[in-house]
Amino acid sequence: MSDEHTDRAHEDTRLGRLQRALLAWYDLQGRDLPWREPPEDGSGQTADARSRPGARCRPWAVLVSELMLQQTQAARVAARFPEFLGRFPDPATMAAAPVSAVIDAWQGLGYNRRAVNLHRAAQEMVWRHGGHLPRELDELEALPGVGPYTARAVAAFAYGQLRAPVDTNVARVMARAVAGAGLGRAEAQRVADGLVPVDRPADWSHALMDLGARYCTARRPVCGSCPVATQCAWRAAGWPDPDPARASSVRAGPQDAFAGSDRYCRGRIVDALRRAPLDASEVAATAGLEDAPERLERIVVGLVRDGLAVRDEHGGLCLPGRGG
Repeated sequence: MSDEHTDRAHEDTRLGRLQRALLAWYDLQGRDLPWREPPEDGSGQTADARSRPGARCRPWAVLVSELMLQQTQAARVAARFPEFLGRFPDPATMAAAPVSAVIDAWQGLGYNRRAVNLHRAAQEMVWRHGGHLPRELDELEALPGVGPYTARAVAAFAYGQLRAPVDTNVARVMARAVAGAGLGRAEAQRVADGLVPVDRPADWSHALMDLGARYCTARRPVCGSCPVATQCAWRAAGWPDPDPARASSVRAGPQDAFAGSDRYCRGRIVDALRRAPLDASEVAATAGLEDAPERLERIVVGLVRDGLAVRDEHGGLCLPGRGG
């Protein structure tokens, strides 16, 4: 056997061990998150997905959770998710509700435009897909608020397709543990696609995300107790600089300061509108922009454009479908 074939065989063996070690760890210690529950098993009860290896998750629950998780931490989403899903248990229920009700229920999750997108997506599912979440990537990506990552997440978690959703957590694991080198976005996706196990695609991606969140973290990776440490390419090379994750292009950018930002002002206005409509002077006072009329106008125009507010002829605002 040539040296090239020998190296390839060794690499395949290492990656196989990494897969087995990670899935074994996930079965015991993966995060217990409410959107990971599979559908009822016939007994009328749902179960922790880890107790049913290879089980798929509920499609609507997956989509709701993925839109919530786009820009909100998992712990915060987990606290809000059960109540939200109880209020809107399926696309038809949400589609029939006014968008103002969805915006109300979204309170505390931030980036309220996602609530409008979810409502529009539910309507699309009812109008075009018989009230069901589509299965094909192109149809998923056609839904409001759904991009390539979210479409892959739904395909993997809800439908058991051999798709690899690559978020920043997964990208770090690909760069450090699998490649031992920096990876561009397309390369990280290619590497991840090649590792999805046929029998457990959803569990595998959940396990990668949990590993990245708990051990293979951005700033201080916990290599000493990592369940795949003995198969990690970066560790085997002696942890050389630069960190492969930092040399990769798939990473979260710096966060802008929140207090006083346009997003902060938008959030204050929407939170107030959840309680009652605002007249023009109240809009300015709520945003704290009485002395910045041009900036206030830009923010208000954005809220109206994004479907989060309706403006009357006097400059007052209310949630869509909820007049004064």
